[in-house]
Amino acid sequence: MSIMKRMGLIFRSKANKALDRAEDPRETLDYSYTKQLELLQKVRRGVADVATSRKRVELQMTQLQQQGDKLHGQAQKALAAGREDLAREALTRRSAVTAQVEGLQTQHAQLQGEEEKLTLASQRLQAKVEAFRTRKETIKATYTAAEAQTKIGEAFSGISEEMSDVGLAVQRAEDKTASMQARAGAIDELVASGALDDASQEPNSDIERELAAISAGSDVDSELAALKGQLEPGSKPEAIEGAATTPPAATPTATPTAAPTAAPTAADPPAATDAPPREGQP
Repeated sequence: MSIMKRMGLIFRSKANKALDRAEDPRETLDYSYTKQLELLQKVRRGVADVATSRKRVELQMTQLQQQGDKLHGQAQKALAAGREDLAREALTRRSAVTAQVEGLQTQHAQLQGEEEKLTLASQRLQAKVEAFRTRKETIKATYTAAEAQTKIGEAFSGISEEMSDVGLAVQRAEDKTASMQARAGAIDELVASGALDDASQEPNSDIERELAAISAGSDVDSELAALKGQLEPGSKPEAIEGAATTPPAATPTATPTAAPTAAPTAADPPAATDAPPREGQP
């Protein structure tokens, strides 16, 4: 029996914990408010039923009073006609109707009292329901705000399930990115050092690069030797632009001498003069 009791206790505790986790206070408050509205509706329906019964009693009382008045009139007419026996019968019936009216009056008073009580209870219950509704909405708003604040705090702190999944995904992406960057750098270093071949280049491209470098150096040496051979002995090479140069030394200049004038020959034409020709001369 002790084992069964313990099993029952464990089951009840587990079930209570599961229910607490699944229970939403807002839904519970809404359900309680719905039940109170149903109770208020039943009370109002009871008030309407009592009022209906009271109205029926009032109608019966009115009919009986009319019937008693009619019997009283018939008794008066019977006495006027000299029919005392008939008048007695009418008054007897009127007495019975009067007794019924008194009984209905008692029932009417009871029903009216019940109606007043139910009306007062309905008013009180309605006030309580309205107060509960206001408190319910306040509690729901407070609970919603607290829930939102809790979720925001969990999101900022990273302890929520959604944010923890996002944080793990970001961490994995950063790790993969760092690994790919390290791999790319290592491959570039190995290709540059020649340990790995570049598949996009032609075969023996490294040998061609070395030979091109050697041929370029030999071409420069041969061109420099050719330039040296073209220079005359004792002449100086022109200054390279941007290099420092020394001004040349001043050398004495020779004084120019007058060249001898050549004598005119017969073949040479006479020199032209500006004087006008004399009269009689061609």
